[in-house]
Amino acid sequence: MSLRDQDEEIVDAELVEDGELVRAAPAARPLVDAHTVLMPGEEIPTSDDPRTTYTERDLYVSEETAQALKEAEREGSPQRRTAMRLFEAWCAEQGRVAKPCTTATYTEYGRHLMAKGLKVTTIRHYMSLIRTSMPPGKKPDNSLFLLLLGQYRKKNKRALRRKEAFPITLPYLVPMMEKAEADDRPIGWRDSAMFAFGYRFLGRSIEDVDLDLEDLTIIDDRVFVWLAEDKTHKGEEQTITLHDREDLRLVFRLRRYVDWLAEQGITTGPVWREILRSGKVATPETRATKGGGATKRGIYLRPQTVNDRVKYWFAAAGLKSDGRPVSSHGLRAGGATDLGMAGATDEELEEAGRWKKGSRMPRERYVRPTRDAGRDVFKRVPVHNPAAPAEE
Repeated sequence: MSLRDQDEEIVDAELVEDGELVRAAPAARPLVDAHTVLMPGEEIPTSDDPRTTYTERDLYVSEETAQALKEAEREGSPQRRTAMRLFEAWCAEQGRVAKPCTTATYTEYGRHLMAKGLKVTTIRHYMSLIRTSMPPGKKPDNSLFLLLLGQYRKKNKRALRRKEAFPITLPYLVPMMEKAEADDRPIGWRDSAMFAFGYRFLGRSIEDVDLDLEDLTIIDDRVFVWLAEDKTHKGEEQTITLHDREDLRLVFRLRRYVDWLAEQGITTGPVWREILRSGKVATPETRATKGGGATKRGIYLRPQTVNDRVKYWFAAAGLKSDGRPVSSHGLRAGGATDLGMAGATDEELEEAGRWKKGSRMPRERYVRPTRDAGRDVFKRVPVHNPAAPAEE
């Protein structure tokens, strides 16, 4: 042992009565971190302070609570499930742990999305969904990712471009519904009712497909919709009145479809359901027979299915967009655009689409682009015609 080692040994030891050296007990260490909060007069806690002793009973949840937590996780938003599915697949390829992930893995995945040239808003949204999907207390630090995203924003101007959904206004919506009904089949009845409802309800796709038959009350000239909550009204239930129109024929289309469901023995549960080519409503059993297997949404229609049907009937009706993508969100955009172009106030638009109070979204995103597209300041300039005789 070197002299230095001997000195260190003596420093860490003390004498006892018989003259032998024994190691001294380690000094008490402060037990604080960046989140420690002390009241005036309270001493800094140390490692030798008496601490509350927890048993297994304090650490475990019951089987019922565990099952409820699993169901809540399975029934999370489709966007969150998609974000995590893609993240988990990437982690598997890279040999990384997906959940809970490290800050390094989180940062590297963010850079991976940037390398794909995605929009800034898309990257930020996906990374936020991934971060909030991590177990409590194990969320990665996002400061490095945000640093990279800031640089990405500066160097990739195209990544800031936002492509809004093409607004499916009434001149587009009516031909789509008529085309869907042309064959007089249940799937066409469902789609036309779904489109009329989506336009008039001004709902987000996930809000539409999450509705149950018990949430709807159909009378002769209107439909009442009970909504437990929505994106901007968490924990706030609403009853929304949808008045019918001659061109929309919401009551007729919705009642025809709901009556057909009743003939199939369906009077409760999801409003919008998958319909097989045979004209029957799909069930978990029929899905398994057809090789479809179980889905996380069960018998509730997926938002992507609504998206696919909107695209299908838009094309089938021979309609053309202005370059903006056609999607199910176009039903919400179309209703907002028609209202705004007809002179609805900002407050009326916010209320109709259940946007947050003071939101500029409906006016700036749906109404103004459509209105401005019809303007041409160069119409003020006379058309030049060289063959015309010059004025004296």
